[in-house]
Amino acid sequence: MDLSRRRFLQTAVLTAAGAGLTAACGGGSGSSGSKDSKNLKFWYWAGGLSDKVVADAKTHFSDATLKTSVIGGDFKTKLLTGLKTAQTSPDITGVKGEDIASLLPNANRFLDLKTLGMDKLAPDYLSWKLKQATTQDGKLIGFPIDIGPCALFYREDIFAQAGLPTDPAKVSAQLSTWEAYFDAGVELHKKVPKSFLVNNIGSVFSMAIGQGTTRFIDENNKFIGDQDHIRTAWDTAVKPYTLGIDAKINDNTWNAAIGNGTLATELGAAWHALDISNATPGTKGKWRVASLPSGPSNLGGSFLALPATCANPDLAFKVVSWILNPENQARGFTDAALFPTTPAAYKLPALTGGDAFFGGQKTIEIFGPAAEKIPAAYEAPADAAVSVAYFNELTSIEAKGKDPEDAWKDAVSQAKQIAQRQGVK
Repeated sequence: MDLSRRRFLQTAVLTAAGAGLTAACGGGSGSSGSKDSKNLKFWYWAGGLSDKVVADAKTHFSDATLKTSVIGGDFKTKLLTGLKTAQTSPDITGVKGEDIASLLPNANRFLDLKTLGMDKLAPDYLSWKLKQATTQDGKLIGFPIDIGPCALFYREDIFAQAGLPTDPAKVSAQLSTWEAYFDAGVELHKKVPKSFLVNNIGSVFSMAIGQGTTRFIDENNKFIGDQDHIRTAWDTAVKPYTLGIDAKINDNTWNAAIGNGTLATELGAAWHALDISNATPGTKGKWRVASLPSGPSNLGGSFLALPATCANPDLAFKVVSWILNPENQARGFTDAALFPTTPAAYKLPALTGGDAFFGGQKTIEIFGPAAEKIPAAYEAPADAAVSVAYFNELTSIEAKGKDPEDAWKDAVSQAKQIAQRQGVK
């Protein structure tokens, strides 16, 4: 797994914005001629799939030749370049979750998976995740690889020192709202002064946005980043800063903070568990996982897609659906911390066993129900770029002491300008 995923909250939206909002895939030919080739080019990035499952796919489909390439660097940019001609385009490709919305306006550059059999498989996969890769006229261009159901990671020993509940079920019940979570943070910081509740307020904002069904732009391409649902998420994010329970970590000091007890909790996706365990192996057994305050949210998760120039769509779809069946998704969780997009995998041993790092807790009992209840939200192609203004201004509050109300006004003003440049009403 690429540990840079920990920086997703601060950098993914910047990357998506910088790479171009409405992705122009170029003017390559729509077909390479014959559609029954046994030779398929397959692109993905390191950690994007289980390498073991991909290797087994080559054996499973022994009558075909899968030429796999693990692409480094800016994957989206290289993909858009490759899509310009049939000769350079892959037949199967990964698409990062933060990029999928920007590719939907160019859905004609990809095959509609519903025409290849996904309409029959769709009920076995999370509907809200499928929606992310579906155009407004109903075309599905992405088969979901993984998701990032979010939860509250917490230090059981520090909670005990603060007199807070330590059992995951009790923590989930007592800290079931943002208000209750922040109240607990105040008590914790009072009892254990070196420990803070959150690493930075941008993480809270991201979670709060993900708990809703609307984001910054609606389905009519209208800017709604100044409306109550965004303001509520903003106020929620600013609260730990005003209460003095924000560690204000927006640099490379996270590893030290997570290891020395500066951070008593972390808000993060299921894959974040690997970040924590890798960063601080000496705290094994001290961490637990509880439900995210105020309801489920998602962070991350990618797709496999078939470019329109795919040399053999039927074979390519068989490869993709095999790689992402429940059993192989469970292997992906074991091999690369990729949380499955098919609930059938949640009942398999790879996910139902106890996690030693989390004191033997069966964390699927938290992440599984959360995954199935994540709200389905429309994400516009320009959404990632527009959101950057809010994250930047939240950082200004922490780093420069900027007044939160002034920061809000500036965030909305900047977001509107960005939206207008991207053709948003």
